[in-house]
This record gives sequence, structure tokens and C-alpha cells, in this order.
Amino acid sequence: MNSVLEQQRSVHEEIERLEQAIVDQYMSQPKTQKERLENEHIVSKYLDRITEKSKQLYDLYDDKDGARKKEIDALATTSDSFGEFYERLRVIKDHHRKYPNEMAEPAELEFIYEQKQRHEDGTEEEALETLFSGEEGFGRFLDLNPLYTQYVNLKHIKRVDYLSYLSTFDDFKDTYPKETKVTADYRNYLTALRSYLESFFTRAKPLYNVENLRKETEDQFEQDWKARTVPGWEKKLGEEEEAQPQLFCVACQKQFSKQTVFDSHLTGKKHIKAQKQLMEQKGPMVDQAEIEKARQKALEEKEDKDKPIAWLEVLISKYVEVLSDHRNDTRANVERKQALTDRERALEQEQDELEIMENDSDDEDEDKIYNPLKLPLGWDGKPIPYWLYKLHGLGVEYPCEICGDFVYMGRKAFDKHFQEWRHAHGMRALGIPNTRHFHEITQIDDAYALWDKLKKKGRADDFKADTLEEFEDAEGNVFNKKTYEDLKRQGIL
Repeated sequence: MNSVLEQQRSVHEEIERLEQAIVDQYMSQPKTQKERLENEHIVSKYLDRITEKSKQLYDLYDDKDGARKKEIDALATTSDSFGEFYERLRVIKDHHRKYPNEMAEPAELEFIYEQKQRHEDGTEEEALETLFSGEEGFGRFLDLNPLYTQYVNLKHIKRVDYLSYLSTFDDFKDTYPKETKVTADYRNYLTALRSYLESFFTRAKPLYNVENLRKETEDQFEQDWKARTVPGWEKKLGEEEEAQPQLFCVACQKQFSKQTVFDSHLTGKKHIKAQKQLMEQKGPMVDQAEIEKARQKALEEKEDKDKPIAWLEVLISKYVEVLSDHRNDTRANVERKQALTDRERALEQEQDELEIMENDSDDEDEDKIYNPLKLPLGWDGKPIPYWLYKLHGLGVEYPCEICGDFVYMGRKAFDKHFQEWRHAHGMRALGIPNTRHFHEITQIDDAYALWDKLKKKGRADDFKADTLEEFEDAEGNVFNKKTYEDLKRQGIL
């Protein structure tokens, strides 16, 4: 099918089917963390496919080659009203004649079949296990042990234990001194930390819009950087040195903060070589305005060099803010494990494995429930034995016209219903007292005939509601009306 309109219709249908598949996926209530992750990863695949199809649909509506407009114009012509129609009909017939057994499978079935196959093969559980380390607990906790190793190897930082590191690793203003921030190891550390957090979002929160969070954070960062309000970078590098222009080295294009350091720099071989080159180019006299211009340029280059570091710090802080619950759970889990002995840790690991096996066996038992005879379910949620079903006669139907043609399954339920509200209401609607004379009477005509017979014999005249009309208390005891009202007034019932 080369029709642009048919392609658009097909893409619209596929998008709607994928949206319905997402709704169906959310209708299943996950019981464990693993099931929740499985659902979210499946929905994430559906959303990726919807995004892909939406881009395709946008290109079709954009109609850069004019094929859609040409096709619509051909349909709108009045000179040959049925020519285009029969031409399209011929194309459709040729297509189905060429592919007579072609089956149309909705897009969501591709994921459903894949998910079912992975579940049967056991590769689905293995895939989830490979996504997370043992410390992460299927996305419940953060595993910052490799990053902690990088942290303790940084220069000029205060060494802390892992538990304290979990509380302070995102405090870039006070935890990391400026001497550390200018090193290459610190930048590598920030890059690794950002990569891990983004990876954790992808694995543990696949439906979270990380791109939107990053864009909002970047816009706010640009404003704060221009306003000099970025935490830890409130003053751009060089503002303190602007009051001391005499400590700026023109030859090396470098600003110093202390006189002693500046004097030591003047005796260095690197400075002497740079000074010699400057003398050869511009002579012994250098304009003061040119010196200030070079100084400002050096400060701006320094600021541009520090801006990526500040951006990584702000972005990581934002990620950690969103993952605050995971960070708190991680601290609690680490603190709990530190209080356990080796034996207790081994027992805990065995218990976790046992729970996983029990959950798997429960799932298998639920999948194996087979009830082709539609037997009633017992207290354990499974069908009762067939012999018990036959013993109680639960397969025998007892309809009652007085109850509105309600059908009772089994003799026990049928005998009991004569004293229940449904049958009593039906008898009251007929104007007939619900007494023992009408037990086993289920047809309206039979009830009227018996009532007329009782009246002809004179029994109806002797009928007294106080003695013949029956009432039942909460425990199932039956009394006549007079006795029932007397006991109720005395507070016994």
C-alpha cells in the first residue's frame, strides 16, 4: 500500500493500540519490586515505539514531497468521480491477491510475545538481575562503593567512612575544597558520578523524564552562573585578585593571589622564557591597557574552565534531590548491615533466596489452576474436589418463580432460601403469608391455588399473624411473631 492517507491511518491505529496496551499493562497490580520494574520497562518500550511512530506521522503530515496534497487533490476531482475510487480498489485487490494469507499483527503483540517468551525461558529474571548489582536490590538502593573508592583517592579531601559519604557526597560547597576541584581526578570523579546516576534512572526509574529534568536544571544554572549565585561558586574566580593587579604576570598570562608566590614565580625558568619572548615581540615597554586586557582575558578563560565543573556539581545535586528516598533507604540499609554479624548476613541472604523461590512457586501454582468444569472455589482459592461437588448436588439447579426466577444450586441452598429475604419479599408481593404451608412451593400459580384452598377450608380464617407468622433471629432461631416481639422488648434478642 503506497497510499499516504492509508499510511497515516495505519500509524494512527498503531499509536492507539500502543496506548491501550499501556493502559492494560497498568491494570495489573504488581506485588513485588521486581514486577513493578518489569511493568515499567515494558511501558517504556511502548512509549519509545509511540515516539518513533509519532515522528513518522509528523513527517507524513509535513508532506515535504507533496504526495499527500496530490493524493487529496486526486480524490477531490469532480471530472471523474469514480475513477480514483476504482483505481484504489484495484490496488487493494491486487495486494490481497498477491498476499492472500497475510496477517496483520498489532505492534503491541511484538512486545507481548517477546515478554512471554522471555518469561517462559527464564531469561527475563536473568535480564533484571544483570541490570542491578547485589547492593542495589533491584533498584531499591544506590551502590556508590566504586565512587567512594574514587572519592577517598582525591587530594585535599577529608577521609570519611562509607556511611558518612552517603550523607555528604553531594555537598560540593563544604565537602570538596578548591584545591581538589582544580584537579583532573575530581573532574573524572564527577563524570563517573553523573554517569552512574543517569544509569540508575534508566534502570530503576525507566519512566522518569531525565531529559526534561536536565534541561530545566541547565536553564536555571545559566541564570545562576551569570548572577554569580551557583552554590560554591558565588564569586567567579579572579574577583579577589582584581584588587591586586600588580600580582598579574603579563608574560605567562597568570594571576597570583600572594606576593610570595608571585615573587617565586618570577625566578622560574618558565617565566624567564616567556618574558624573553614577550620582550622580543613588543619590546621593553608594554601598554597598561593591554596588560589589563590580557589580565581580563586570562580571568575569563579561567572562569570558562571552571564552568563545566560547576555544571556537573549542580546536575548531580539535582539528581540526588530526586533520588532522595533511595539515598535515605541506602543509608538505612548500610547502617543495618553494619550491625549484623557474618552469620546473620549469611542467614539473611539465604532467607532472601528462599523468599524468591517461594514467590516463583506461588506464581507457578497460580498459573497451573485448571477449572474446566467451573467448580466452586474453596477456602484456599482452588476448585473444590469433584466428589464433594457431586455429594452436595451443587450441579443441580432449583429455580424459584416467586424469587424472580432465581436459580439455586444444590438442595441445601434451595431449602434454606424459603426463610430468606428474597422469598419472603416475593410472598409479600403476592399478598400471601410466608408460612410452613408454602414450603417447597416455587410457582406463583401453585401458591395462589394453595392459598385459595386454605381459605376454602376455613384455615385462612383461623390464621393469626401472632402465632403463625415466623421470625428468625441472628443465630437462626425461629419464633412466632408474638414471642419474637416479647423477647425483643425485653432486650434478650
